[in-house]
Amino acid sequence: MDESATWRLLESDWYSPRRLHDCPTHYRFPGDRFLPNRCLMDLDKAHTLLTSKTPQFNTSSNFNQAYRQKLIENLSLDSQGRPFKIMVFRGSPKSSRKSIRFVDELRQEVAAIFEKDCKQTPYRCIPKGEKRVLDAPRLRNDYYSNIMSWGINNILAVALGPELYLWNSEDQAVHKLLQVRGGNDWPTSVTWSEDARTLAVGYMCSNLQLWDVESSKLIRSLQGHSGRIASTAWNGHILTSGSRDKSIINHDVRAANSLASCIKRHADEVCGLKWSTEGNRLASGGNENLLYIWEASKMSSSKFLHRLSDHCAAVKALAWCPYQNNILASGGGLSDGCIKIWNTEKGICINNIETKAQICGLEWNRHHKEILSGHGYSIRENQNKLCLWRYPSMTKVGELGNHKSRIINLCQSPDGITVISAGADETLRFWDVFGPPTAGAGNSMVSDLQGLLSFRTSLLRASFFFFFPLTVYLYY
Repeated sequence: MDESATWRLLESDWYSPRRLHDCPTHYRFPGDRFLPNRCLMDLDKAHTLLTSKTPQFNTSSNFNQAYRQKLIENLSLDSQGRPFKIMVFRGSPKSSRKSIRFVDELRQEVAAIFEKDCKQTPYRCIPKGEKRVLDAPRLRNDYYSNIMSWGINNILAVALGPELYLWNSEDQAVHKLLQVRGGNDWPTSVTWSEDARTLAVGYMCSNLQLWDVESSKLIRSLQGHSGRIASTAWNGHILTSGSRDKSIINHDVRAANSLASCIKRHADEVCGLKWSTEGNRLASGGNENLLYIWEASKMSSSKFLHRLSDHCAAVKALAWCPYQNNILASGGGLSDGCIKIWNTEKGICINNIETKAQICGLEWNRHHKEILSGHGYSIRENQNKLCLWRYPSMTKVGELGNHKSRIINLCQSPDGITVISAGADETLRFWDVFGPPTAGAGNSMVSDLQGLLSFRTSLLRASFFFFFPLTVYLYY
């Protein structure tokens, strides 16, 4: 080494013939537990301690102990009275890379999104109790019946024994629409048409009637079934009915001969029917534990799209997702107790939740990604409860319910805020469980990240990710 190089080392703060002074590089994080940082060590002293024998001091006298302590201080302290650090642990020094503006901006945006998500407060809370309770005397404790419907005219239709009542939610007026004479017949299914001008009523003795509510008059009776009609569903001018005679009939209410098609695929009573939001598919659930998906254009040929046999009990509760047209939720009876989420395009189950209770009704939250389930008898938990689940993770948000007996039916108000549960304890309970829509409720962390990671309009971003891979973790 030449003299100039030696002189530069002697004058530098990085060099000392005895020990290295404090490194001018600043460290942000604690060091590693196992690997020491050499630049902060006193290598000369470490070498001396390792190669020399440790002197044995006689510690019998106080003078020797004091002398030993002074000797240690003189050997291990620097000129400023600070102890030497033999084994120093520090983190890696700050990166010396040049700042890349796009990288720094992207990191800051991603960090801001995650920080916002962590600090985000719940947009609502679950109510502790019901908003209103109405007495419902003679409400039948029948799992298979569907005796309640809430139309867009804000009128609730509910069958109580042989009678059918209309309750106006605006002025709370009650009107009795019909009463069946004799003890062998009663309404078993009630469904408003889409325009709320017509009410379809199915009966225990296989009759199906259409009522004009404004005039309180019977419009017509539709024939075709030979058993109890427990389920009905509207799709425009088509009224679909399911019966204990195992058949599904499509009625065109505009035609004099209303029977448009008749399907016999179920091996037991058809207890659940639901048309999709777009009206192109029908879901039917049966007491033989089967779920069928039908294409509207092919129902005349009795050819189903999918036959799903994953449930272990009757499939009554059906609900189509309002924001994903091909997603269907179904619920099984007591022996099954499962909520299954289906992709009806592919005919596969994409999620399955065991509730350990009979599922009597399902209602999607139209304002937020949630689904509400109403339960009846239970093996262990959720008996007579309403359970709220977050979609698509299907984690439980909470539960509520003051019913003294099992829930028979659920229905939702036209504004999608209130849900009514009809219980075998002869009560109708109103729950504001879904709450009003919130501004920006659709904006999520995932959508924000998707906006950040969109490369369709920037060649710079595409080239950046080619040379500098970035890992982003999405939490659901």
